[in-house]
Amino acid sequence: MSAAQHESDEIAAIRQAVQALCEKFPGEYWRALDRERAYPTEFVEALTGAGFLAALIPEQYGGSGLSMGAAIAIMEEIQANGCNGAACHAQMYVMGTLLRHGSPEQKQKFLPSIARGELRLQAFGVTEPTSGTDTLNLRTTAVRDNDHYVVNGQKIWTSRVEHSDLMLLLARTTPREQAQKRTEGLSVFLVDMREARGKGLTIRPIRTMMNHATTEVFFDDLRVPAENLIGREGQGFRYILSGMNAERILIAAECIGDAKWFIGRASGYARERNVFGRPIGQNQGVQFPIARAYAQMRGAELMVHEAAGLYEAGRDCGAEANMAKLLAADASWAAADMCVQTHGGFGFAEEFDIERKFRETRLYQVAPISTNLILSYLAEHVLGLPRSY
Repeated sequence: MSAAQHESDEIAAIRQAVQALCEKFPGEYWRALDRERAYPTEFVEALTGAGFLAALIPEQYGGSGLSMGAAIAIMEEIQANGCNGAACHAQMYVMGTLLRHGSPEQKQKFLPSIARGELRLQAFGVTEPTSGTDTLNLRTTAVRDNDHYVVNGQKIWTSRVEHSDLMLLLARTTPREQAQKRTEGLSVFLVDMREARGKGLTIRPIRTMMNHATTEVFFDDLRVPAENLIGREGQGFRYILSGMNAERILIAAECIGDAKWFIGRASGYARERNVFGRPIGQNQGVQFPIARAYAQMRGAELMVHEAAGLYEAGRDCGAEANMAKLLAADASWAAADMCVQTHGGFGFAEEFDIERKFRETRLYQVAPISTNLILSYLAEHVLGLPRSY
């Protein structure tokens, strides 16, 4: 048996296992949470117990040590089975910064506990109200004070903070005008929020159109131990960039899963729904949008796998990861719109789950990076066009 065939069988087994787990969390479970804007604690605990959230943590730290291909299969299947991986997907890619750039002591201290589910590393503090995705202009500061850093500032759209033990925080340690390079002067810290709450860390939930457990976070003289600095001071922007490719690939896989769910629902409904004495799926006006959505999904899926292959090989995959996220987000959004249209009025009914998934997948036109910024990246860095911002 070839290595490729072995990996294919392994991933097929992973898909079956994720599907079996998701069957325990049907639409009623998610609808109840959505109404209350509640966190899917039971679902996250089930994924953790099955080892799926430790997929990319090496075996030496108690993780599964799986490939990126296996990780994207996990996230895709979660979405394709009607569940919502956004409740926990950050743990897949956030810990990559710790794994690649953390000290041996930091990795030994945190990674085994994350793999066992004793600690959650779900929060990623980067975006700020004034800078948005202009990360190099962030204003949150971390000033060294003996064996601590004192953090002041604000983050926004920091999701899952209320349900996480640790936060990966990006803060400015050197004033921008004093940094030797535009990309220097930012540093990454692991903030233990169990200790920080009420001691300089304030969390305010933001209610959004989908149940995403997002917040704004305020830092007022929060003291973070200097030993929680990841890597070298001032090199944090470079560290988080290495994790952003994984983030884009995994979220693209989620979008593929969403698209498959929408296409499956629309196809099934079009076969069964009879109007004017025949199935509506017999009409090309219904068939063609479903078929087009399928073609878009398959094309995006190929780019996701290409990006994942480059990532696993340790090669530069910035363009491919961004294109995967762009194409997959477009495919899932097109499939969502098509699915609502196919169902007509029933597409807006809560019990069909379509309106919930419709709201959830809309997010990925904006997060974790706007599709317009991806186009700007491709224009400048791939096509050699003048920088637009």
